[in-house]
Amino acid sequence: MISKWRLPLALTLLACVLVFKLGSWSLPFSPSDEQEWLDENRVTLNVSLPENEEETVLIQPATLAQDSIAHANEWQSFIIKAGDNLALYFQQAGLDSKALQEVLSIGRDAHYLKRIYPGQTLRFQANSTGQLQAFQLDIDPLTTFAVQRQDNGKLISHIEEKPIEKRVAFGGGKILDSFFVAGKNANLDDALIMELAQVFAYDIDFALDIQPNDYFKVLFEEYYVNGVKVGNGPIVAAEFVNSGKHYQAIRYTDSVGQASYYSPTGRSLKKAFIRTPVQYTRISSHFNLHRHHPVLHKIRAHRGVDYAAPTGTPVKAAGSGKVVFVGKKGGYGNAIILQHGARYKTLYGHLSRFAKSLKNGTAVRQGQIIGYVGSTGLASGPHLHFEFQVDGVHHNPLTVALPQAEEISGRTKSHFLAHANDLLQLMSKQERVFLAANEI
Repeated sequence: MISKWRLPLALTLLACVLVFKLGSWSLPFSPSDEQEWLDENRVTLNVSLPENEEETVLIQPATLAQDSIAHANEWQSFIIKAGDNLALYFQQAGLDSKALQEVLSIGRDAHYLKRIYPGQTLRFQANSTGQLQAFQLDIDPLTTFAVQRQDNGKLISHIEEKPIEKRVAFGGGKILDSFFVAGKNANLDDALIMELAQVFAYDIDFALDIQPNDYFKVLFEEYYVNGVKVGNGPIVAAEFVNSGKHYQAIRYTDSVGQASYYSPTGRSLKKAFIRTPVQYTRISSHFNLHRHHPVLHKIRAHRGVDYAAPTGTPVKAAGSGKVVFVGKKGGYGNAIILQHGARYKTLYGHLSRFAKSLKNGTAVRQGQIIGYVGSTGLASGPHLHFEFQVDGVHHNPLTVALPQAEEISGRTKSHFLAHANDLLQLMSKQERVFLAANEI
């Protein structure tokens, strides 16, 4: 019955609108006003005509189904936020707890899901019925944990390693305020700044020797994945000018895969000893055989250097060797003595504590943490007392002549020299490009 009256009702409504607009239709208008007139007088009737009713009923569900198919198998992506858990993202992706358990029980690779971190990316793919078809977690910029449903209905996982493109970048600058600030101004990150200091640590004391107008140049690797930078690699060549003296370093990997830094002539920059075994704030007392002792208040030879540093600052072995003493030693407090071959000894005093498992006879390598800064024994404040002996005679650690470094020799020498020359030329070329681009 209702359907019978729908057409007359529609025609009646249309007739009313036409009568209402009759007066305005009789008014003249210019062609330029036509679009404006159409906009003002457009009539919209939300009425379904009988002849379209059946067609509408049939088409609408089909359109919805097509939309559903279009959205199926599309990836949903989420960036993990602090405090969220994996279950939350499965829920937001429209997946139930069964899908989560299915992924978590997939095998040993699932351990990557036990601890997720803010900033990681999750991706989900489901079919039209809401069943999980694929799942991905970007563990880091280079590695993805991927899950895919097979034709038999089972999920399998694998680790995808993205191909890395290596590029060489240039950085350099003049030191006006501090080395760290100059490094930042040269667009070096913290790790590269620290690496540059370590490369030249055997020749330059970066706490004492740095002067205004010192400058540096660095070639370093950059890593890209699909054209997007994901991180920095090691320094491959560098130059540092300190108080007018030039130091150069070339990174070279030997036949057994060991990488180290050498001068352009092939001499290793890594000497048998480092001069400063602790990261300190200042030297509180220099090597002085006639020093007035701050605690005993009398003249007493100071056969080492005191490096002021906060309690707990790590102390490193100045060179490779073995422990010949560890324990309390009179005014030194907690102390360690290392023997380096037949001729050299180093002493580390006033420590707050020792590294774990350190005992007499323990072999240590250069740079290994052996203890921590303290103020035990006759100390007026936290610092490291460091002594250096050659053939039983104390020498100033800041000025003692250190053993000569190893040198590349034999058939690899010519290959290294060519490699070093190529890198130095590349660094010079990149410097010119950099200066031109920055109009320096």
